Amino acid sequence: MKAGATDYLLKPFEPNQLLNLLQRVEALGRPMANIVAESWRSKQVLQLAHRAACTSASVLITGESGTGKEVLARYVHEHSSRKHGPFIAVNCAAIPESMLEAVLFGHVKGAFTGALQSQSGKFEEANGGTILLDEIGEMSPAVQAKLLRVLQEREVERVGSHKAIQLDIRVIAATNKDLRLEVQKGTFREDLYYRLDVLPLHWPPLRERQEDILPIARFFIEKYQDGSKCHLASDALSALSQYEWPGNIRELENVIQRALVMRHGDFVTAQDLMLPEGAGCSVQPLHRTEHLGHVEAKKHAEFQFILEKLRQFGGNRTKTADALGVTTRALRYKLAAMREQGIDLQSALGSAA
Repeated sequence: MKAGATDYLLKPFEPNQLLNLLQRVEALGRPMANIVAESWRSKQVLQLAHRAACTSASVLITGESGTGKEVLARYVHEHSSRKHGPFIAVNCAAIPESMLEAVLFGHVKGAFTGALQSQSGKFEEANGGTILLDEIGEMSPAVQAKLLRVLQEREVERVGSHKAIQLDIRVIAATNKDLRLEVQKGTFREDLYYRLDVLPLHWPPLRERQEDILPIARFFIEKYQDGSKCHLASDALSALSQYEWPGNIRELENVIQRALVMRHGDFVTAQDLMLPEGAGCSVQPLHRTEHLGHVEAKKHAEFQFILEKLRQFGGNRTKTADALGVTTRALRYKLAAMREQGIDLQSALGSAA
């Protein structure tokens, strides 16, 4: 799996197991809106998410703030049998504790001061689809108890009513807290935790999936650019790769939006990114090989060999590809990978690049 395999089967296996696996792999190969996964860790999480989507069990998504937990929840919904139903996301931390119960379960007219008419809750709105309970670790013990009953009975009662409404929903919970620790501290119900933690998914922080940083940055450039084509300069590529991203994808999105405003031309530079001074660096610059591992050193040597051949043929891509024994398309992919690693081909080859 670490070497690039998407999944595996244990022998002996039935034909339908192989077919199901091929369907999952095919789904992973399709373009996905609003989700970028180039690193093996991200692809592994999506593989597990696709398996979870094939069931109706509850899912618990964990990860630091800004890692994209709601995006992963939408991925599960869109690859499930409920994809044509509603997807309702509720941020439990953004709703006052006194109002959360009414928001989730609904209320009848006169149930409390200000309840001038009956109102359906988020669980009712999600019927036939999926409900995401984001930041569930912030939920009060009283609401946790009522949520547990809803999950057990698959029915909900509006505040002020005794009439049960049947539910057909998929529940996904998300949190940036360690719920096991919260259970030990007594702030989160243990029985509710085990109800939610049927299929756990963990989104690693951005600093642990380096291969995703530049593709995600380019995704946001494409999303926010004002119509004119914009590219990342080599110093910007290096700065993005070396920064540790404590705010994860949300911070990267904000940095790219700011850089697009600050840039002066078709290229975003490191200065435009305005990253914090003395920001932590988790990646060694590409031109330094004394501390590189075997794989990185091999890649570095390959890139240097490609550059030598390009110089030999004056930047002619066709002749270079022939000399390397690859197609021109494969050479283009290699050059793109070199740019992503911060190699400035223009400077390395002059005008021929």
